[in-house]
Amino acid sequence: MDQIGNVLGGMTGSAGGGDIVGAISGLVGGDGGLQGLVGQLSQGGLGDIVGSWVGKGPNQPVEPAALRSALGEEKVSQLAAKSGLPIEALLPMLAGALPAIIDTITPHGQVPSGDATAGLDIGGLLEGLSSAASAGPSSPLAALGGLLGGPKG
Repeated sequence: MDQIGNVLGGMTGSAGGGDIVGAISGLVGGDGGLQGLVGQLSQGGLGDIVGSWVGKGPNQPVEPAALRSALGEEKVSQLAAKSGLPIEALLPMLAGALPAIIDTITPHGQVPSGDATAGLDIGGLLEGLSSAASAGPSSPLAALGGLLGGPKG
């Protein structure tokens, strides 16, 4: 198990919490795979934003409230339960992480078919993103850095 897995595994065992890596992996590689997620977000009004994550240009940011609306309350609640985080903490992390994750999975500007997360180290990617915590406590990923054992802002 890699370092992030150890940190998150320890969190799960000690706090009875969940698994942020598993929650994000399930979102990106779950039912319908990445194609399903991109479709759901696009139908939820985030087509241009998600298109920037898949495309070869800069990634547009997404507001946590817009992400919540596009994902729907049921899926957001499931993600919160799996991650062990309150929705108010989870959504800013997802809003900060999803653009980079989807961008990484789609380096050629196309959504792959099948399991797009096969062979992708979501935990390692999140660990790299957690360095954004050094941007200060206002960074949407600052809390993610704390969860992954980095500095808490």
